[in-house]
Amino acid sequence: MLSKARPILEDTIKDMFSTALPTCFKLADLGCSSGPNTLLFVSEFMDVVYELCQQQNCNLPEFQVFLNDLPGNDFNTVFKSLPFFWEKFGKEKGDLYGQHCFITGVPGSFYHRLFPSKSLHFFHSSSSLHWLSKVPEGISNNKGNIYMAKASPPNVFKAYQEQFQKDFSLFLRLRSEEIIQGGRVVFTFISRSTDDPRRKDCCLIWELLAKSLLDLAPKGLVLEADIDTFNLPYYHPYEGEVREIIEMEGSFDIDKLETFATNWDANDDINNNNFGFEKD
Repeated sequence: MLSKARPILEDTIKDMFSTALPTCFKLADLGCSSGPNTLLFVSEFMDVVYELCQQQNCNLPEFQVFLNDLPGNDFNTVFKSLPFFWEKFGKEKGDLYGQHCFITGVPGSFYHRLFPSKSLHFFHSSSSLHWLSKVPEGISNNKGNIYMAKASPPNVFKAYQEQFQKDFSLFLRLRSEEIIQGGRVVFTFISRSTDDPRRKDCCLIWELLAKSLLDLAPKGLVLEADIDTFNLPYYHPYEGEVREIIEMEGSFDIDKLETFATNWDANDDINNNNFGFEKD
C-alpha cells in the first residue's frame, strides 16, 4: 500500500518545501505497529527529502520522527530493529541517517492529543484510520454478525457510519491543533468502492468469518452468546463520506484524494483509499 502512495507522498513533500527545507523536519507516523514495515515510511520519507536536497544542492535536514501506536504496541521490537535500520541506509547513503534522524516512540490513541500545539510539519498514517475508537453503541440487535452484514438491521449501518464520522472528525481536529501552519497530512486506509455498505466488497469477509464462528458453536469451541455480543470496531468508509467529513470539519483543505485497488496476493483484493491534504 505504501508503494502505491509513494508518488503522492513525494509530490506532497516537494510541494511543501519547494523553496526551502527546515533545519529539523518533525514528522509522525500514526498507527506505526511493530512489524517489518514499521520503519518503511520513515525510510521512504527520508529518501524523498534526500533526493530533494540533491536537486536543490542543499544540506540534508535533521529528522525528528515520532512513531505512534497504542500503549500495547511492541515498541521494544521497533527499537531493537533500529541498528539494522541505520546500517542498511548508512551503506546506501553514507552515515547520513544515523547522524540526522532521531526516532521516538509515542504510545497513545490518535483519537487523543499526542503532541504539543503547532509542533509538527507532517503526519502520516497507513492502514489505521478504518479502526474506530470503540464499537458503536446501540447495535446489540446485530446478532449472528460481527460487523455490518446484509442481514444487519438498518440502525447498525447508521451507528457505524456515525461513529466513523465522530472519530474521523475528532482525528482531524486534534491533528490541526498539533500541526504547523502549512503542514501536511497523508493517510491511506481501507475503504469500500460503493456508497452501499451492504455490497460484498464491504462486508463479505466478515460475514464469512461470522458464519465460521457460528459453525464452531455447536462443537463447544465458542459460545454463540459471545458471538452475538461481539462486534468489530472497524469501518470501511466510502470516498464521498471522507470528502464530506473533511470539508465539514474544516481544519484542512483537500489537496489530493485518490482511490486505488491493491492485490491481496500476499494480501487479497481490496480497495484502498489514499488521501492527502494540507492545513489551512
